[in-house]
Amino acid sequence: MAHAPSEGEADRPAILVITSQVVRGGIGGRGVVFALERLGFPVWFLPTVLLPWHPGQGRGTRIVSETADFSAICADLAGSDKLPEIGGILSGYLGHPAQAEAVAGLVKAVKKVSPEVPYLCDPVIGDLGGLYVPEETARSIRDNLLPLADISTPNRYELAWLTGRDIETELQALSAARRLGPERVIVTSAPALRRNSISNLLVGPRGAIAAEHGTIENPPHGTGDLLSALFLARHLEGLEDEAALVRAAGSTFEMVARSVRKGSSELLYPSEQQAVARPMALVSTRRVLETATAR
Repeated sequence: MAHAPSEGEADRPAILVITSQVVRGGIGGRGVVFALERLGFPVWFLPTVLLPWHPGQGRGTRIVSETADFSAICADLAGSDKLPEIGGILSGYLGHPAQAEAVAGLVKAVKKVSPEVPYLCDPVIGDLGGLYVPEETARSIRDNLLPLADISTPNRYELAWLTGRDIETELQALSAARRLGPERVIVTSAPALRRNSISNLLVGPRGAIAAEHGTIENPPHGTGDLLSALFLARHLEGLEDEAALVRAAGSTFEMVARSVRKGSSELLYPSEQQAVARPMALVSTRRVLETATAR
């Protein structure tokens, strides 16, 4: 069924998405582009790598553009007279360390034309099992992209690696987030206070907010991609941090729950797209008090 744009969607800005592309599944750019367009945002999509599916689904061919070619297309975009269309930028998985430098140049070009455009850097580098990109790629994201970011969405492991800190408690996560650099940091899979819960900890200019919901066993891949895209979209809609976080976390949780309930190992974007637009899932929020040392 076609989605009828609601009032105000027609003039929503484009969002530049720079991340992976899979042929099958809902991770990376596949899920991000669908979610953003479902909310009425036009998307410029620059793939960093082409895969048949998520690597967790089995081995497959990996296609990464030559460094010179990727840099050239970034330069083409940076020189476009259409750059004023872009109202937000999101970067995720990179296929090669040198891509970070080219992406940084493109981000700077957009911000030169429109300084107020928010850039969300999702540093997709690893998880509890360790780094799943070469360390050089992780360092390149840390050194080239995070300094430009207004928003970042690392998971708990990524935040620990990027800051060189141990993160076992909520306050440790908060302190590390303050030192990461961007004005707003959302720590996905942060330590939760409630049992059998997951926390998304937003550390921003007006304090820290934790949004918690129940855990789901064996969730599909791609939840970080979705939460990042939805938070940026809600931020661009003008929602305050807490409201944007609740909507993004609620949609992500509901999408996961509905997909798992149907026995799927992938996020079921087409059939469960209502979770993206109007989530019904309950997410509890609370303010997190900061100590002087956290800042």
